[in-house]
Order: sequence, then structure tokens, then C-alpha cells
Amino acid sequence: MSRVCPVLGKGPLSGNNRSHSLRATRRRWNVNMQPYQVEIDGKVQTVRMSARAHRSLMKSGK
Repeated sequence: MSRVCPVLGKGPLSGNNRSHSLRATRRRWNVNMQPYQVEIDGKVQTVRMSARAHRSLMKSGK
């Protein structure tokens, strides 16, 4: 399943885990994807989007 938000287009970021001895291993920060009930064209549908996208949609009143 995709980890890209369909509303904002945000995807996962990558970086390093740093241990106490500063050894670096690769890691990923995934997007906070949640299922939400959204009205699209007069019909209620379940859409997986990021929590940030849901907050911005609720602020704009859509």
C-alpha cells in the first residue's frame, strides 16, 4: 500500500539512526496515514490521507 498522501503528495523521508557511538544506519520516517470519511461528489467515501491533510481540509471547511 502506498505511503504517499493523495491530497498533499507527501511521501516518506529518509535519514540515519544514530546510536550512542554515532554509528549510522538508514531509517525512514513514514507519513501518518489514517482512514477518513470524506464526502466526494455528494458521496461519503473512505480515503487514506495524512493527518496533516485532514486538519488542513477541516480548517478550510471542505
